[in-house]
Amino acid sequence: MSAVALRAIIFDFNGVLADDETPHFLAFQQALAEDGLALTQEAYYGGYLGMDERNCAAALLDSAGGGRDLARLRKIMARKATLFQAYTATHKPPLFEGAVEFVKQAGARYRLAIASGGKREQIEFALRETPIEKDFTVIVSAEDTPFGKPDPAIYRLALARLNAAPPRPRPLIRPPECLIVEDSRAGIRAAL
Repeated sequence: MSAVALRAIIFDFNGVLADDETPHFLAFQQALAEDGLALTQEAYYGGYLGMDERNCAAALLDSAGGGRDLARLRKIMARKATLFQAYTATHKPPLFEGAVEFVKQAGARYRLAIASGGKREQIEFALRETPIEKDFTVIVSAEDTPFGKPDPAIYRLALARLNAAPPRPRPLIRPPECLIVEDSRAGIRAAL
């Protein structure tokens, strides 16, 4: 069996590069509470972390007996987005200690991408005016795929876009040549 050379690194964003999971949780918790649903920190971090907002809200509605009420789901997601935006308007999520140095060193050797269940505008806002703002060849966000993690679509799309981005790698990068950096069970399942 021969060793496989690493050629690309694909990062989750929320909770991996940006320290923004707490404001996401608090915004989700408040939006759900306003709709009569409870969300504990243990439940969020233990079962919902890594899911995109759509799947997280849908799973919470299901577990609370709310079914798949799309109007209610949209209302919760819109309220959560409003709460999160209000928070980040005055508190830019910090990058984790060591993230800038790691991305800079890795970017000198490998192609880099972000594959996140977060919203593109939130990712771009958190990266804006940081030393790593331009270091990612590709950013794939929740808006780019119909299914959130643990569905592997987001990682497949990130790899396809890495292979399509100039200068096109030759030969094309294969899945075993990618390192995925994740912080959630759903994300790890998506990467497998």
